[in-house]
Amino acid sequence: MVLGITGGIASGKTTVAQTFQALGAVVVSADLLAREVVRPGAKALRQIAAYFGRQVLREDGTLNRQLLGDMVFNDHQARLALNNITHPAIAELASKRLREAEQEGAPLVVYDAPLLFEAGADRQVDKVLVVKVDAEVQLARLMARDGIDRQKALARIDSQMPQMEKLARADFIVDNSGSPQETEEQVRSLMEYLSPPSREPKDSGSAE
Repeated sequence: MVLGITGGIASGKTTVAQTFQALGAVVVSADLLAREVVRPGAKALRQIAAYFGRQVLREDGTLNRQLLGDMVFNDHQARLALNNITHPAIAELASKRLREAEQEGAPLVVYDAPLLFEAGADRQVDKVLVVKVDAEVQLARLMARDGIDRQKALARIDSQMPQMEKLARADFIVDNSGSPQETEEQVRSLMEYLSPPSREPKDSGSAE
């Protein structure tokens, strides 16, 4: 089974995914795949350079993420173009990695994808878990994590799909507003539900 994990910025998606991993699940990270598809020599990187110009490449041929991020931050058309290049590449690689993990017999395969719904990646998973967090907790964590003020933090949160919309599309919800222990208990319970222990087959050769 493949479980997609998503949620708002600073909701604790990665923490939840890592907890699943510690319990035996195999985790595929969309963020790591996003880096892999733009490695030197990759088709997606060539497409990015062709669209945005070779100035987005460093001297060693790697992508200058900071420059590219600045170019698309306030430019909807540029951001859409970038997504049209990277999202299909990530989806193709994700499909490969997820199926490989399933074939290897993982008790649960987790796809950690911040843009699960936005990129249409929910079609690649069997069920969706949304990590929920109280608004003020999310705001405080984001400000502390990124070293930004309240106004900038609110702008980043508001630029994403609303949490309520994600929750409405969830099969499962983990509330990460409380302590790490409370979150772990929820994840552990869900792990047990989604990957029950296999039972030993009955001995069909025994006498009735």
